[in-house]
Amino acid sequence: MKKLCVVLSLSIVFALGAIAFTNIKLGGIIGKISPTDAASSVTLVAATDTLKADINQGVFTFTNLKQGVYNVVIKANAPYKDAVIEKVAVKDSATTDLGEIKLQQ
Repeated sequence: MKKLCVVLSLSIVFALGAIAFTNIKLGGIIGKISPTDAASSVTLVAATDTLKADINQGVFTFTNLKQGVYNVVIKANAPYKDAVIEKVAVKDSATTDLGEIKLQQ
């Protein structure tokens, strides 16, 4: 009888844990930098955390982001100027599209 109670208790705990983790839905941020060769890196900053994205033909993508507010920091190649896009909101299961980001000289 004790074994049955332990098995049932563990089954309930695992089932609740599985349900809890399926409710977490992650979002993302995408954008395109122009000119396509103007940026050397794109970094995402949230509080003390930073993420870096690859740039492919001017396009960058951040995925698996928790809901929150982020700053996007673009490091430019000379003669272009660096850019910061502040307060980019990410919502559950949604991808925020920043559209075309034109770097200034």
